[in-house]
Amino acid sequence: MMAEKITPRHLARKAMLYVRQSSPHQVTHNEESRRLQYEMRQRLGSLGWNEVVIVDEDLGRSATTTADRAGFQRMVAEVCLGKVGAVAAREVSRFARNNRDWHQLVEMCSLVDTLLVDQEAVYDPRLANDRLLLGLKGSMSEYELDLLRQRSLDARRAKAKRGELVVLAPVGFIKTVDQRLEKDPDLRVQRAIRLVFDKFFELGSARQTLMWFVEQGVDLPSRYRSTTGSWETTWRRPAYRTVIGILGAPVYAGAYAYGRTAVQSRVHAGVVEKRCVRKPREQWTVLIPDHHEGYISWQDFQRVERMLGDNSTAFGQRGAARTGVALLAGMLRCRRCGRKLMVNYTGLGRAFPRYCCHRARMDNGEPSCISFGGLNVDAAVSQEILRVVQPCAVQASAQALAEEGRKHDEVIHCLLLELKAGRYEAERARKQYDAVDPENRLVADELERRWNASLEKVRAIETRLDQARDVHARPSVAPAILTDLHGDLDRAWNDASTDARLKKRILRTLIEDIIVDIDEATSEVELVIHWKGGVHSTLRVQRRRRGQHAAQTSKNTTAAVRALALVCDDEVVASCLNRSKMPTAKGNRWTRERVASLRSTHEIPRHSEERQREGGWLTLSQAAAYVGVASATLRRLVEVGSTSAMHPVSHGPWIFRRRDLDSMTVRVPRRREPAAALSSQLALEIPRI
Repeated sequence: MMAEKITPRHLARKAMLYVRQSSPHQVTHNEESRRLQYEMRQRLGSLGWNEVVIVDEDLGRSATTTADRAGFQRMVAEVCLGKVGAVAAREVSRFARNNRDWHQLVEMCSLVDTLLVDQEAVYDPRLANDRLLLGLKGSMSEYELDLLRQRSLDARRAKAKRGELVVLAPVGFIKTVDQRLEKDPDLRVQRAIRLVFDKFFELGSARQTLMWFVEQGVDLPSRYRSTTGSWETTWRRPAYRTVIGILGAPVYAGAYAYGRTAVQSRVHAGVVEKRCVRKPREQWTVLIPDHHEGYISWQDFQRVERMLGDNSTAFGQRGAARTGVALLAGMLRCRRCGRKLMVNYTGLGRAFPRYCCHRARMDNGEPSCISFGGLNVDAAVSQEILRVVQPCAVQASAQALAEEGRKHDEVIHCLLLELKAGRYEAERARKQYDAVDPENRLVADELERRWNASLEKVRAIETRLDQARDVHARPSVAPAILTDLHGDLDRAWNDASTDARLKKRILRTLIEDIIVDIDEATSEVELVIHWKGGVHSTLRVQRRRRGQHAAQTSKNTTAAVRALALVCDDEVVASCLNRSKMPTAKGNRWTRERVASLRSTHEIPRHSEERQREGGWLTLSQAAAYVGVASATLRRLVEVGSTSAMHPVSHGPWIFRRRDLDSMTVRVPRRREPAAALSSQLALEIPRI
């Protein structure tokens, strides 16, 4: 029967032997299986084929799909061209483990009259019985793979439900021989992991936690596989994925979790793409709290999750505290639609926030709800915050000083642990250098270089430690000064150098959210503040009308311009104000146009020589010439009160009035002529030597 299927037409073409193993591990360890597959070449030779091509490019590739199987694709292409008389494999499961690829191969072989050969028989796909048998073998091959996979997954889940499936211990833990997790015995590793959580609770943001580690030069541990195959700990400059990976892992809270992710597939541009997505906690396969000793409690881990969720800006969350001047960014919600208000910055330097509810227009093309300026609203909410925290200002200041000292202690402690590790490495390098034969310079030179490098690292750590101790040794604020901070809280809050993120974090600690609306009848912004703890309060802020500027020039600056305009033109007035460090209401430098605008607003006449002459106004040099004395002398007379003068700005001219000079209480003596020489006086002659 086998000889009837093999015809001279088949033997005139070449035969192709397909060799495949599913994984690199099988390629390395299952040598007997690979040898049996290559022995199929002798079987093809006994069947009459002289030309046998071996296709073994797919060693280490799975047969679940044709993706990344260049050997299988090349074999199918050769079959389609009609150049192959038979395709062979040890068993048909080597060709494909899914019905789609298997039936495609069988269909192509049927069209071009190509036989299929395995260790048991020769199959002609044009025959109905052989097609039925090949179909059954393909289905059994796919079912066998699914069955093996299901058995493996069931065993894996059963072991995970007992909390015994530990594939790889994360950094900060070690895996014991009985499949348990224990803390890394390295105290430096334990301190670094705990410090990540401490700084996150302190700063409230994973990004700010990362920036603190970078600024302080504190490294974080990571795992790498050594050349011997074991996992070892190394220290690296922290990255964001490292920090967020530690914060989001329940293993650091002493919990065992399995099945936190799932694989989703989609077809994009004709190609199947798979991506890993995180599942909600209620959909995790296994979650065992108090499974092992952790770095934080389970309650603290849930707090970390809430903080990370609040810091996200997706789905209407308020987001983390940022450096923008908008104090209420992410805290305001529209009373009309319930959406979170957005922040736009306007003005020079984008220093003026404006809160807008534009989400309905952006998402659905509907009209915008409300929009208002943010300076007045921020100032009103700030006053409410200060009113709430004012009674505990002194206590908070003392706690802040203690916290500042604790921060320095943390940095010093981390550097001390790093110094111990560095000295250990240096001592180890020294012992390796002492153990080598000095005459073997090929080895001794390299060990000496390593020893020197470790010593330089130790010196660098010692330098950083000394610098940290110097900072810690600086005198802090005396406790007696703290009692005077009760009245300075308002000034500290409104100071330009105060970190905006700190103020926002204080606000988010006290306030849950703020519901805002605009009362069109009274032109007021109505704020309903939801405080933490369930207390609500209402605040109404007058809305700034169109054309009304929140920042206005101070009365002192206006008075100075009014006085300077008596003797100076606008350009000189602007120069005097700039030199005296008196900016505009918006913090800009004065120009001739801005001085002219201020004069126009306050109806200050512009300077002219006729007006100055009619009013009798004189500058210092003009007044000194009028009186007939030096400018310094006239300045002294003003200081002693002999006459009066105006000095509007520190770096500007003195302004005198002529009638004040005429009525001076002290008469200025006229300048005397120099004394003439007398004939009776003898000249002093110095003898020349």
